[in-house]
Amino acid sequence: MFTGIVTDLGRVRRAEDRRDRRFIIETSHDLGEIAVGASISCSGVCLTVVEKVNGAFAVDVSAETLSRSTLGSWNAGAPVNLERSLRLGDELGGHIVSGHVDAVGHVVSCEPDGDSMRFAFHAPAAVAPFIAEKGSIAVDGVSLTVNAVDDDEAGCSFAVNIIPHTRAVTTFGTLSDGDRVNLEIDMLARHMGRIMRSRHAGRG
Repeated sequence: MFTGIVTDLGRVRRAEDRRDRRFIIETSHDLGEIAVGASISCSGVCLTVVEKVNGAFAVDVSAETLSRSTLGSWNAGAPVNLERSLRLGDELGGHIVSGHVDAVGHVVSCEPDGDSMRFAFHAPAAVAPFIAEKGSIAVDGVSLTVNAVDDDEAGCSFAVNIIPHTRAVTTFGTLSDGDRVNLEIDMLARHMGRIMRSRHAGRG
């Protein structure tokens, strides 16, 4: 489990094609405190550390994960939002995030809004019903509050405001129109939606 509070901006050192794909990711985290087998959120995807090498760690990514996230387009140099897994007693600064991507969205626009930047993203129809104004969403592993939602035939567009600090310490500083992002809807919204669908099916 994670909270959506990024603790390091890493970078892909190397991508290796095997039966799956292995990424070597550079980090400023103290690797002496990270065990092989530990879980780390990498731009919103929960991955397992399989090796530690010279200021970097390796993760293996299955074809399924590559197809359902933005990781399939990662190459050397790609920035990565990193968050170590939540420990009992840690501050819950964002919201509960599982590291399981629900959909891939894309940047619609990015415009100044005071000292912040207002990003608009488009989400596909499968997850649009779970995105609500003033609700929580994780975008590339970053916990954010939704400021506005506009539904359309293909899903919805939603807006968030990114303060200068967040842009400086996450991949939001490099995003531009059209870039793809990993989306994870709020866990409570997901389970409530499942309950409501089950009840509706029962009445039928």
